[in-house]
Amino acid sequence: MLSVLLFAARAACIVIWTLFGLALVFGIFPFLALSRRNRISRRWSRVMLFLCGVNVQVSGEPCLHGPALCVANHVSWVDVFAINSVRATDFIAKSEIRAWPLLGALVAGSGTLFIERGRRHAVRSVGHQMRKCFQEGRLLGLFPEGTTSHGFDVGPFHSSLFDPAIRAGVPIQPVALRFYHHGQRSDGAAFVGDQSMLDNLWFLLRARGVVVRLDFLPMFSAEYCQAEGRANIAAQAHHAIRRVVVRADAQAS
Repeated sequence: MLSVLLFAARAACIVIWTLFGLALVFGIFPFLALSRRNRISRRWSRVMLFLCGVNVQVSGEPCLHGPALCVANHVSWVDVFAINSVRATDFIAKSEIRAWPLLGALVAGSGTLFIERGRRHAVRSVGHQMRKCFQEGRLLGLFPEGTTSHGFDVGPFHSSLFDPAIRAGVPIQPVALRFYHHGQRSDGAAFVGDQSMLDNLWFLLRARGVVVRLDFLPMFSAEYCQAEGRANIAAQAHHAIRRVVVRADAQAS
């Protein structure tokens, strides 16, 4: 009974906070400078994670200034808010997310770049948008697996969207995400397979002791990325992230 009450209380707060976020994005953000919007987005994301009952632990040195591409393994929709809580980030996401109730409108209005998979020129179109964002000094977030996983391993990386960052001459930073529940590695928060958003929320909003750990790994400099090329950089980023994700899992077991 207590877990049901906790779910209901958290769900109500999240709906209210998301509506407040929509009001900010569409009513206030157009009149604010980028730096001010970024500070608000970071604080808003921290509150959202608190309402979801998720604690964030950060290690490493995140890129806090200037344009860059952040590449991470993908486990849950929570990943976006976790990374945003460190530095405001514009993510590249599949176009289907636009249809999510409330959250879809929120991420669409907050600067997300959508890619329509299956369209012939989709990557080229997103590439143009990425270069414009880099010129404005933004941080872009990319989940190169193209889908979510249970979080105990890392799927193959697609390298095509590394290319706009390399051509724009910006650094690339790998980030490893791991979820824990009461101190143990867990896939409870993973948003995978045919699971619905409601099913995922049913676990997350009733749970206590959920932690997401972000390991910000050493950046690849712009010069190094240009020398290595997109395929090699994607492979090296995958190796760096997987080494943290799989090694940590093995140590925990």
